[in-house]
Amino acid sequence: MRLRIFTEPQQGASYETLLSVAKATEDLGFDAFFRSDHYLKMGDVPGDPGPTDAWITLAALARETSRIRLGTLMTAATFRYPGPLAISVAQVDRMSGGRVDFGIGTGWFEEEHTAYGIPFPSLNERFERLEEQLEIITGLWRTPAGSTYGFEGEHYTLANSPALPKPAQAEGPPVLIGGFGAKRTPRLAAAYADEYNVPFHKLGDTGTAFGRVRAACENAGRTRPMVYSAAQVVCCGRDDAEIKRRADAIGRDVDELRENGLAGTPAELVDKIGEFAGLGAECVYLQVLDLHDLDHLELLAFEVLNRL
Repeated sequence: MRLRIFTEPQQGASYETLLSVAKATEDLGFDAFFRSDHYLKMGDVPGDPGPTDAWITLAALARETSRIRLGTLMTAATFRYPGPLAISVAQVDRMSGGRVDFGIGTGWFEEEHTAYGIPFPSLNERFERLEEQLEIITGLWRTPAGSTYGFEGEHYTLANSPALPKPAQAEGPPVLIGGFGAKRTPRLAAAYADEYNVPFHKLGDTGTAFGRVRAACENAGRTRPMVYSAAQVVCCGRDDAEIKRRADAIGRDVDELRENGLAGTPAELVDKIGEFAGLGAECVYLQVLDLHDLDHLELLAFEVLNRL
């Protein structure tokens, strides 16, 4: 089981804060540092000093770290054109020496689009655009050197693209697709994803979602393996008082977190992560919401990660 640290910087984090978390992630032995791709805070939090761009952040962290993988859960397909996005991700992959994982989704938070002048089409159109982006981005990365790439779709057209730069990873960064959709998400995952992620669902629902993707892979005749993963908010403490202190710091109730996330003592977390492993999960993303509590990361590393 691999544990990855997942952050939500739009809730309030400077680059310096993210750098300190990424360095701790690497030093403490976690597998990866991931961040969301959002431009507006959610809920009743200050959100200061404001949003930071996901790929600019990861480019900087690529040069400040040496081991951990770096990625997004999830880049919004509404934010960027596929050609420039393929260039950005490939460049960060080269800057990191081949340590990027590329998570991409439809985009869902309408208010952030309105706040920054980004078009927000219907859900059906967003899925159409996501599928075209997946085809284009992976196509650009995998076009043989010296050849050109072209694509003509409903929403994007590329002609005579040199398909450069190439990522450091030969087939391009692993592609992550996530969500709980019953039809389109499993089909896209089976066609394009190296990893399928279920975010913030209970064990039973996570198992159901994994099953839908396994069925889609079988129906598509897919032979290459799929990595299955889950994302869960984390709140760990050595005793009830420490657990409550950390839950209070992120505005959550302990009992609710125990039911809907990964909350409790290290032993409780190890047991619940084991249940996710029993469903087939090979990786769990620990959503850390208090980015100033580096002691929390130390506890997770020494008392949870080391036991796994």
